Amino acid sequence: MERNFNLEPAVFANLVDLAQERLGGKVLFASDEFFAPKESLIKPGRSAFTPSTFNETGQVYDGWETRRKGGRQGMDFAIVELGVQCVIRGVDIDTNHFLGNHPPYAALDALRYDPAHRDIAKISKEDAQWQEILPRVPLKQGCQNIFSVGSPEIWQAVRLRIYPDGGVARLRVFGEVRMDWGSISEKTISDLALITHGGSVVACNDMFFGNKDNLIYPGRGINMGDGWETKRRREDGNDWVIVKLGSAGTVDNVEIDTNHFKGNAPKEAWIDCLHAPGSRVDYLTWPDYDWKPLIAKTETQPHHQHTFDHSKVLFKGPITHVRLNINNGGVSRLRINGHHI
Repeated sequence: MERNFNLEPAVFANLVDLAQERLGGKVLFASDEFFAPKESLIKPGRSAFTPSTFNETGQVYDGWETRRKGGRQGMDFAIVELGVQCVIRGVDIDTNHFLGNHPPYAALDALRYDPAHRDIAKISKEDAQWQEILPRVPLKQGCQNIFSVGSPEIWQAVRLRIYPDGGVARLRVFGEVRMDWGSISEKTISDLALITHGGSVVACNDMFFGNKDNLIYPGRGINMGDGWETKRRREDGNDWVIVKLGSAGTVDNVEIDTNHFKGNAPKEAWIDCLHAPGSRVDYLTWPDYDWKPLIAKTETQPHHQHTFDHSKVLFKGPITHVRLNINNGGVSRLRINGHHI
């Protein structure tokens, strides 16, 4: 069957890199990593480079780099297990700092999500049913090479092919989480807002110092930069952020964590909620929507996990969205724990 690929450059500002380590991404295998290790492909941030730094194989590069094939035809490849099953919308094959040693071409394959084969590492590179989602495309040196992906299927791993050899600094796989809620009992309490459960931060009024998406990442924040923080408010009003839950559900308990925010934690925080399945993001800030109180306005403390048990949850649900309101400062994590429906 003939497939059509959109090779126009694309930007994925509202999507998350689902190959990253802190979401559970892993580089499982590489055909060669003589000059630089495969694990660097999914490290955070863009790569660094210090000239004239050498080890036993040569100049040190922050990326994945294979040896020269010496004029022989062929390719090298690396297999990355994604942190979650997802629909892939785009990829960034970043050749930052690889000048004169980048691969001229690359392609990307993906492996369909199969709940019966969750352990990708046990699937051999020969037996896996890879499907091409990005055909062989030219790469530019020393820059981000960004391409859109049009497949609607759900994937759990990718295979980056480079032709014939060379170095890639980072691989980013942008997409949308597709949580398998059928595998989770409705009696189980889950964090409905967690990004790996399909939660997404769809809107906020300000994120000058800290990105809104940090609110719903796994684990506690690693530092003050790993949270949502607004600029200093000089006028009346409050700051807010809207989170779409991974599944409609009922709420059991809530957590607002100001970890690492010591001199800039909000004075107060409160949460509203909404049941609006299928609503467009740009409609959610309209006054037409009937937001209900979920957690009452509460004085918050610096560097502290604020927990609100079942008795403090004002509306049990079902809900699909929450709006965290603060006055003003930074919040590290938001947890909406409940039962999916």
